[in-house]
Amino acid sequence: MVTSSGTGGWHVGDGADPRTVAVLGRHGYDGSAHVASQFDASNFADLDLVLAADRGHVRELRRLARRPEDAAKVRLLREFDPAAVTAGTLEVDDPWYGGTADFERCLAEVEAACHGLIDQLSDASGRALAR
Repeated sequence: MVTSSGTGGWHVGDGADPRTVAVLGRHGYDGSAHVASQFDASNFADLDLVLAADRGHVRELRRLARRPEDAAKVRLLREFDPAAVTAGTLEVDDPWYGGTADFERCLAEVEAACHGLIDQLSDASGRALAR
């Protein structure tokens, strides 16, 4: 299961920012059905991995964790992008106060991290199957 939620309730029930939907659409993604929700400690039970955009989110998510095993599930998304790791830029830059270029950059950061995550999961799956 893949899901998305925020650490705060400011936008619960709202659709995605129109700037986000526009950039996503230009890249072949449909963000029009997204509805914001808030992460809750009970979500940990259903998840193997909880990805955060920045260190503030990591702190908040780990604060919500009731067990050390749940806190260990929380990682920065860009930890899976080898270029971000090399550059030491592990946080997704928030495009909220910027323009279209900032939303484009944010999408590129997320895509690069997701490609790295898929590669890592594929490698782990292949190793598990080989046993």
